[in-house]
Amino acid sequence: MSTSLSRDLARVEQALLARWPENRLEPSLTRISALVDLLGSPHRAMPVVQVTGTNGKTTTARMVDELLRGFGLRVGRFTSPHLESMRERIVLDGEPLPAERFVEVYDDIAPYVQMVDAGSDVPMSFFEVMVAMAYAAFAEAPVDVAVVEVGMGGTWDATTVADARVAVVTPVSLDHAEYLGPDVATIATEKAGIIKPASTDGVLPDGRPDGGVVAVLAHQPAGALEALVRRAIEVDATVAREGTEFGVLERRVAVGGQQVRLQGLGGEYDEVFLPLFGAHQAQNAAVALAAVEAFLGAGSATGPVAQDVVRESFAAVRSPGRLERVRTSPAVLVDAAHNPAGMAATVEAVRESFDFTRLVGVVGCVQGKDVTGMLAELEGLCAELVVTQNSSPRAIPADELGALAVDVFGADRVSVHPLLTDALESAIELAEAGPDDALGGSGVLVTGSVITAGEARALLSGAQR
Repeated sequence: MSTSLSRDLARVEQALLARWPENRLEPSLTRISALVDLLGSPHRAMPVVQVTGTNGKTTTARMVDELLRGFGLRVGRFTSPHLESMRERIVLDGEPLPAERFVEVYDDIAPYVQMVDAGSDVPMSFFEVMVAMAYAAFAEAPVDVAVVEVGMGGTWDATTVADARVAVVTPVSLDHAEYLGPDVATIATEKAGIIKPASTDGVLPDGRPDGGVVAVLAHQPAGALEALVRRAIEVDATVAREGTEFGVLERRVAVGGQQVRLQGLGGEYDEVFLPLFGAHQAQNAAVALAAVEAFLGAGSATGPVAQDVVRESFAAVRSPGRLERVRTSPAVLVDAAHNPAGMAATVEAVRESFDFTRLVGVVGCVQGKDVTGMLAELEGLCAELVVTQNSSPRAIPADELGALAVDVFGADRVSVHPLLTDALESAIELAEAGPDDALGGSGVLVTGSVITAGEARALLSGAQR
């Protein structure tokens, strides 16, 4: 990257980061609606597959993207948060938006962002501007379909300015309760906002007749499922439910991942290799496949879509920061689990897919999370815990997090290192110094936050922006 491009990219990143952060919200679609109107409605230039839920959104979006590209479509994908570079959020043809294009898109929309700011008491947030950049980039490309992950919730999330043809809801659990509600039924009601009525003119953005919206629902707690189905009925959407219309029929651990047999909307798909670990990833795969079948119009009347494409696409799926091995001897895994439900899935996947006889945890969390709940999930998995903090302004101070960890693990199993570099070094040393029967079976798990996972990944893998 040239010096001038590096300067321009830094300028754009600084301008974006100077805006309201993602954790500061004023729930409304007013500002993003005003901006996309000024931009000529780029969000209506392509059909949208939108993904909400509590856990598994990013991986599911990646799977949908990979499958759709396997079927020859040009795909734009928007996900959040990012692990290392904010350019990861806007993906075109399977790759993050190039730095030069990222700068161009920001500079193109910046004057209109300023116009919206000038007409509002609340300035546009970092997330809202990123969403507008994504839709603008996808419309300009152009893409055949946009796969869009919500940032938080559904009804008032900035991504929902677009109307999804396929609305996907991954498992709902408690998270962001201060914004979304105190129980899964209330949270699901908010997330159900991505399920919208069919277009009033009966025509899709690409000119084809509108066959209505399909809601693809992962297995949900009872209260959440009721809220989601109620919304689908209200807007006359077709519902596809995991465990009824689609699901995981069989799975077994395999080298580097798992082998699965899936029930799709159009039939069975066998001998599918998924290079990801854990039952939750098999579930994500079933949800993603159903979403793609729904988008392509496949169902019981048409039969399954091309099996070879499905197999090749799933085999190519990658999900950085999701039980990703970034070092060997000892093995170091990074995982972005940041709530108890996500941590429980991670713990189950580690136990199933890895043969560690000694595992050292490294944990760094941010404010507003159920930290004690996450630590309780880890307690039976990790022999020792190294507590640290990431670079986020919302990071829980290491000493404060350490005190919570001592309550769960006991003082003799917890050490505190505020600097992540020191924490990683300490954890690796602890893993290497295990008893003789742990030689070759020791490992490190870095988790607790997407930010912690991303920063550890960069430090340990040497990945470049």
